[in-house]
Amino acid sequence: MSVRRLAEKQPASFAFTPANLAWAKAQIAKYPEGRQQSAVIPILWRAQEQCGGWLPQKAIEATAELLGMAKIRVLEVATFYTMFNLAPVGRFHVQLCGTTPCMLRGADDLKKVCRRMIGEENEVTADGTFSWIEVECLGACVNAPMAQINADYYEDLTPDILTRIINDFSLGKTPNPGPQIDRINSAPIGGPTTLTDPSLFAANGKGAERGTVSHPDNDAKKPGEAANLRDAPMPKAPEGDVTDPRRK
Repeated sequence: MSVRRLAEKQPASFAFTPANLAWAKAQIAKYPEGRQQSAVIPILWRAQEQCGGWLPQKAIEATAELLGMAKIRVLEVATFYTMFNLAPVGRFHVQLCGTTPCMLRGADDLKKVCRRMIGEENEVTADGTFSWIEVECLGACVNAPMAQINADYYEDLTPDILTRIINDFSLGKTPNPGPQIDRINSAPIGGPTTLTDPSLFAANGKGAERGTVSHPDNDAKKPGEAANLRDAPMPKAPEGDVTDPRRK
């Protein structure tokens, strides 16, 4: 991991808003006595949200004071986890996945789009609208290539699609997150390719249409009988042969 440092330009002060302070105290109260410092990550996250997507030094120090921690310990957390931005970001911060699956599916071309439309990594556009950075795997490999923009995932990207998404944000529109092609969530492109035999979905002895299930989702979630009432007793295991040396 490359060295992560605080931004050179820092605000003079930071204080949690009353609402965020109340929220932080509620998080601290979830932990047993002596373990309140375990709330450091969620409180840093809330501080970052309050600051518009980045963590100033004064916010790190305020978190340390709230938790009774040494400032260096909270700084260690903030600089270790890349989820914390140590310098200002745009209102729309693009985190572009550059790990192997996304790279094999065209992430390099998406980086060219970001450089053309936004600028270099970690730069904020003059109007404060956009910034971008390449990140490690975001866990949506089956929908590669993808990017996280603020809190949402945008998947199955192409250069044209990413261009449209950035343009939409710049025009005040909110593009629909998720897959940008004709697929549902992480389902196969073009529809199901396995378990397509209608007989697999037979209900009450009658064949059901492809894609239906024999029990509605709500019914499937209802608790059934206990195993000792539903199932017949398990038969005893057969005894070993008389010649088995383990028998006495």
